[in-house]
Amino acid sequence: MACLFPCCRGGPDDVEDGPGNGMKEASSEDNLAGAHTHYKILVKTGDLKGAGTDANIYIILHNENQVTSKKIKLDRLFHDDFERGKTDEFKAKLPSDFGAVHEIELWRDEHGAFDPWYLEKVDIYEKPKDGAEKGPYEFPIHRWIPGKKSVIFCQYDSLLPQQDPRKETQRKEELDEIKKIYQFKSQAPDVGLPCQVAALPSDEKFSFDYLFDIAKRKANLLLQSKLSKIFTGKWESLDDLSNVYHGKFPKPAGMHMWRSDIEFGLQRLIRCNPTQLKLFTEVPEKFGVTDELVAPFLEGMTIQEAIEKKKLYYVDYEILLKLPVKQGTPVVSPIGLFFVDKDKHLIPVALQLEQQKAPDNPIFVPSDPEYTWLLAKMWFNFADASYHQSATHLGLTHLAMESVAATMHYSLSPSHPLFRLLAPHFLFLMAINSRGLALLISVDGWVDKTMNIGRDGMFDLIGRAFKKWRLNVEGTLPNDLKNRGVDDTEALPNYHYRDDALLIYDAMKKYVTEVVEAHYETPEMIVEDYELQEWGRLMNTPQDEGGVGVQGVPADGKFATVEDVISTITPIMFTCSVSHGVANFSQYDDYAFPPHYPAGMRMPPPTDKSPRTEKDILDNLPDKNVTVDVMTVTRLLSEKATKSLGDFEVQYGFCPIAVKALEEFRKELKHIGIMIDERNRYREFPYDYCHPNEVPNAISI
Repeated sequence: MACLFPCCRGGPDDVEDGPGNGMKEASSEDNLAGAHTHYKILVKTGDLKGAGTDANIYIILHNENQVTSKKIKLDRLFHDDFERGKTDEFKAKLPSDFGAVHEIELWRDEHGAFDPWYLEKVDIYEKPKDGAEKGPYEFPIHRWIPGKKSVIFCQYDSLLPQQDPRKETQRKEELDEIKKIYQFKSQAPDVGLPCQVAALPSDEKFSFDYLFDIAKRKANLLLQSKLSKIFTGKWESLDDLSNVYHGKFPKPAGMHMWRSDIEFGLQRLIRCNPTQLKLFTEVPEKFGVTDELVAPFLEGMTIQEAIEKKKLYYVDYEILLKLPVKQGTPVVSPIGLFFVDKDKHLIPVALQLEQQKAPDNPIFVPSDPEYTWLLAKMWFNFADASYHQSATHLGLTHLAMESVAATMHYSLSPSHPLFRLLAPHFLFLMAINSRGLALLISVDGWVDKTMNIGRDGMFDLIGRAFKKWRLNVEGTLPNDLKNRGVDDTEALPNYHYRDDALLIYDAMKKYVTEVVEAHYETPEMIVEDYELQEWGRLMNTPQDEGGVGVQGVPADGKFATVEDVISTITPIMFTCSVSHGVANFSQYDDYAFPPHYPAGMRMPPPTDKSPRTEKDILDNLPDKNVTVDVMTVTRLLSEKATKSLGDFEVQYGFCPIAVKALEEFRKELKHIGIMIDERNRYREFPYDYCHPNEVPNAISI
């Protein structure tokens, strides 16, 4: 059954003294005769900056028979009502036969210097003199209430546009105003950077004292950890570096196993960038690997035999070739080959630091001198970190999802069921992007200071990656795993990211399916949903033609089936939660010990396999002050600041089917958490980054 709660009539444009349109009017409590019923009205003011008001607020209740109450002034004597984040209770009396409240009509005056008011929700309870309390009749609003202009909301406020009786008046007028606020553009269209809102809307700003003052928090961390003593100069030894971790800077996980080939393999499977590994099916001409070079590491197999047994996997960073970087700093575009050994570990067997075979571009292997091999692995990880920070993290979660969010706001009314489904997953996204770009990726900011690629290289790399990324392939977990050839759990064991993330993806798809199918009973309802079609069009349209250029939108944005809609909503929701969580919250454990996962390298890359020493490792490490910057920022970014998946900061969906679907989703997430806990009991290397308790709803840091 479709989740439909149509409003039955249009409302007046302006309300001063009472309802309009000739509706039948019930008596108010001021002159009520005969039997009556008490109504309790709970009004929740939102938790946005400036949400509270001193204006006079009025409400009219409408029942299912189009009978209205007189206007009710929501006021309690000697009480400061409608303060930010507070819920206020008011009472009214209506005739006993008034019954259920079907719609509410709201407005405010302009008392208090045109005082705005952000209303989150109204709940109304019917309290008969004899009998049980009925309700709540729920009216989620999530809007600024205009002055001297009535707005009417039906119960649950969840309507497809073609079913909304006010689609040509209130709904259209509201969306026209929203379009002015959510204009979007790319900050670097020449490289194809994803679009963002042209100016941060006030509604998207942090509603609380969000602790993202990098300079202040860095100073506090340095003071508490006494790192100021080592703030300048170069590292004298690896022990010198290892001794700085204590207090607010615990020893990062990467510090303990950074020399290990097993750990190097695990970085492709369960660390901050586990989405780049692919099945190796042939030796490309540009890759100088031979049987003679890698035979000692393939357990008696030739390369072809290992390929046939699906034992070989690779990562190819051709995308980094000729990337613009800071003057005087090197970057490489490596290829790494990995083998699944008899102990089910993924281990590196060959590393080539540049794309084409050449005498000065050797193949590094595990039997090379110890520090030569370590240095080669550091250079490969430096390339991996450059891609992770630019594309996997910033570009393909933060910025790509802002493109999606901006076009959703631009196209879908806040009353749209899909808006209400997705809104919790876009919470603070635009705010953190605005603040993060200003603080970390500004000219001469953190990225310019700590990463060889710098700000310009990062933007260029994001543009390259975004042009290749497709929502229905790389953005859709099951399709991405299959496309990379890593979906075979027997061939590639211990890929905990894959195994745990699939559990959440499947549960999320079920949740989305229940909501979408409830609202779209027929394909015609999808085709006739002009707001949805506009959203799909804007996502699919290239940037230079007025859209945001998201590749791989199902059906090219011309949605025709429920599967088109489900396969769009699910990966968006997954990217905003799991994909970002995996890429973000392990950053400290990966980056904070530079030899394990360096954000920058100071010397030219090795061009031969001659023996190196610890000094060569140290010469490539950043200075102490840069190391502390990396430690501090990745520590801050790794702190979870919002609620776990399914436990929303702000609840948007209240229609019964959406509520039931969310309840089932939460139960499934709890079950998944138990499953992952049980898996981790037996895993050699436990993995928590896909645990539902550790995954936030949205990209809020």
